[in-house]
Formats: sequence, structure tokens, C-alpha cells
Amino acid sequence: MPIKLRPSVTNIDRNTKKVTINHYYIKTTPLKELLEYLESSNARPRVVQKIKNELIRREFKHNLRD
Repeated sequence: MPIKLRPSVTNIDRNTKKVTINHYYIKTTPLKELLEYLESSNARPRVVQKIKNELIRREFKHNLRD
């Protein structure tokens, strides 16, 4: 199962009652958004490690904080 950045969200269209589920997988998250999360002051260590692993998988060459 892919790694998630945050929990999935269920959206319900009020007119048609159609249900859509949005999944937030790390592999589909833009690089800019991942880097912004790393730089934020309220970043959880568990999620930071997931993001660092993803950046290594993408072969992103950047000075990562340890």
C-alpha cells in the first residue's frame, strides 16, 4: 500500500449525493509542497522521515536536515 502524507478525505456532492474519496499519497504530492512541509515549524518527525525517504526515492539532490 502506498505511503500517505495525510488521511484520506471523503467528499459528498450535496446536489447529486455522489461520494468521491481523495487520497493524499506522498508519491503524487508535488515536490514544492513536500519541501514546504519540511521547512515548516510544526512538521511531525514521523512525516518528515516519510518525506525524506520519498525525496531519496525521487533522487532529489538537496541538503536535507537530519
